[in-house]
Amino acid sequence: MTESKIEFKLIPKKNPKSLLPNALTIFGVCLGLSSIKFALDTNYAMAIIAIGFAAILDTLDGRVARLIKGTSKVGKELDSLTDVISFGVAPSFIMYFWALNEIGKFGWMLVLIYTVCCALRLARFNLTVIEESETWKINFFEGVPSPAAAGLVLLPLILNLSGLIQFENSTVLTSVAILTTSILMVSKIPTYSLKRILIPRHLAIFLLLGIGIYVSLLIFYTFETLFFSGTIYLLLIPISFFHYRHKDKKKFITSTKEEDEDVL
Repeated sequence: MTESKIEFKLIPKKNPKSLLPNALTIFGVCLGLSSIKFALDTNYAMAIIAIGFAAILDTLDGRVARLIKGTSKVGKELDSLTDVISFGVAPSFIMYFWALNEIGKFGWMLVLIYTVCCALRLARFNLTVIEESETWKINFFEGVPSPAAAGLVLLPLILNLSGLIQFENSTVLTSVAILTTSILMVSKIPTYSLKRILIPRHLAIFLLLGIGIYVSLLIFYTFETLFFSGTIYLLLIPISFFHYRHKDKKKFITSTKEEDEDVL
């Protein structure tokens, strides 16, 4: 009688390429949790930098998975769980330790609201299916994505660290920021999906130049650059809304004309 052997493999036989993007995702979890530790030590600058690197990894893991054809169902679920920790739990904890703890139970309630809204937004995103006739919608998110939401929630702290403006009572501003961002996450307001932008080859050199300039600004003027980046993103929200409405209206007119032609 032979004893059956059960093999445990870290790398699946069917799709071993998924290890790299999943490793990047796990690293993002570690950065998100580390940001909470930095906040506990009142090292808010490092807490924000850790969240920033987690957002970069969140952008890279999906692109790497598609590039090496290493996408998997485990990776998709792992990515959502990582987003809840790095962009839901961590930013709200950072803001609680910085300002919201001054208002006691109400501050903790704001933390819970933001984290729950982040989880609901990610659950809705996983269930979103785009029809083949509406592929243009792939360039838009429904509501503010969790990495961008984390940046918006942290804006008051980023502004404070930049030294551009100093507020005597940052609790009110933080409360408004976290409530507004929570609503934007679960809303159906279309926002640009920056992950899906395709750059023509002849413009690649200008893109690389722009990235170089932006990274240089981040190195020498870290929090000033982050604050203006967040402000620009806020201004893009109404622009993306009207852009979406225009495209949706154009698609409706086109489909109506096609139906009229079929009738004739």
